[in-house]
Amino acid sequence: MNEKNLANSQLGALVYDPAPESASIARIKSSYGLFIDGAFTEASAHEHFVTLNPATEEVLATVSRASDADVDRAVRSARHAYEKVWSKTTGAERAKYLFRIARLIQERSRELAVVETLDNGKPIRESRDIDIPLAAAHFFYYAGWADKLDHAGYGASPQPLGVAGQIIPWNFPLLMAAWKLAPALAAGNTCVLKPAETTPLTALVLAEILEQAELPSGVVNIITGDGSTGAALVEHPGVDKIAFTGSTEVGRLIQQRVASSAKHLTLELGGKGANIVFEDAPIDEMIEGIIDGIFFNQGHVCCAGSRLLVQESIADEVLRRLVRRVEQLRVGDPMDKNTDVGAINSAAQLARIQELTAFGEREGATRYSSACTLPDKGYWFAPTVFADVAQSHRIAREEIFGPVLSVLTFRTPDEAVAKANNTNYGLACGVWSEKGSRTLWVAERLRAGVIWANTYNRFDPASPFGGVRESGFGREGGRQGLEAYLNV
Repeated sequence: MNEKNLANSQLGALVYDPAPESASIARIKSSYGLFIDGAFTEASAHEHFVTLNPATEEVLATVSRASDADVDRAVRSARHAYEKVWSKTTGAERAKYLFRIARLIQERSRELAVVETLDNGKPIRESRDIDIPLAAAHFFYYAGWADKLDHAGYGASPQPLGVAGQIIPWNFPLLMAAWKLAPALAAGNTCVLKPAETTPLTALVLAEILEQAELPSGVVNIITGDGSTGAALVEHPGVDKIAFTGSTEVGRLIQQRVASSAKHLTLELGGKGANIVFEDAPIDEMIEGIIDGIFFNQGHVCCAGSRLLVQESIADEVLRRLVRRVEQLRVGDPMDKNTDVGAINSAAQLARIQELTAFGEREGATRYSSACTLPDKGYWFAPTVFADVAQSHRIAREEIFGPVLSVLTFRTPDEAVAKANNTNYGLACGVWSEKGSRTLWVAERLRAGVIWANTYNRFDPASPFGGVRESGFGREGGRQGLEAYLNV
């Protein structure tokens, strides 16, 4: 760091010389078709859309838009592969394919990380160190289960459901694909996967990896498109199971659509996670946990710790340190290895964040936004903390899905629990305290699917993840993640 940068760092954010990753590693094609029956094919209606780099608004690639006829082709391919090949393949053989896919993800990890960052806007450091390694880890983990389903706790010789339709979001594109594909394939199902419209590229590179792994044709089909493509997949009569990760609003519509059918359904939806901080919490560790809980992946995390509940006796000190730490976050080029906070994924999401934060100011909350300089092009939002937030404020009730933290206070553990549970969601919460007994007492009373103690946003393939209430139902990950794809 030179003298000028050292002087700047003493004023606020740490400034480093640029350390960019090379975009050329991505090897993105100019256009992509649909991956159906083991090969790339043109959409039947010859309709296309473009996917953008949210940091620059530059076009990355042209992608085929699947019509209802294409969805039907993909489902028929998956059904044929299930009946003729995959349902007759032993667990040990299925495991070999999953292991092969996991190893190929590792071999192409740098390429996948660059593609993910270009298409999504998240910092390359997060793609490289978290998303891609975890995606490979999920395939490795479920490869180990493929020949042990009799010991998963779901009875002797549990059977697959058949064809699984899987719809994934734009915040963790490759990781969410791994979360869904790996247990489904291990359990003996075939799949039709639909990635988000704004982030289809890593799913399409994954299709290339499936070809490399010589996965039998039709076992996994990947179709790209918008909400109409997803709706066609949900309503297709040849689909036995729907797995959806996304917004609560869309999840509610999907549940209504499949209610009159025999389809199995799991939903992993929105959240408004609470990070509860008691006065005896280790403050330095806790500040970093709060930062990671809300600003990781630009706050585009369904389980983000977007509500901070702080005990009154330490509230002023925590807020002071928190605001100072936010000023130190490096916002900018996602391809720079020093970047902490990258670009917002789309113009629509940026508008949503801007709308809710403006509403927070009008409702009387005190806003602290980083003084960072935002790039001229792309979709950007400065990390923001709101103090003096009331439970009635929209920013305390609605999922913002961006780098925005709402700070509330409490006096007693009972009040902390009451405020944390005062939400329609129930995906994740964090508890910060040196007292194990207090942590357990609070955790037992929180209505959420995942509770972290003295940490936040920690994931492992062997650990189940999912929510309650309007955060959905069903679990992904761990032994429990197999249940959604077995006829139990």
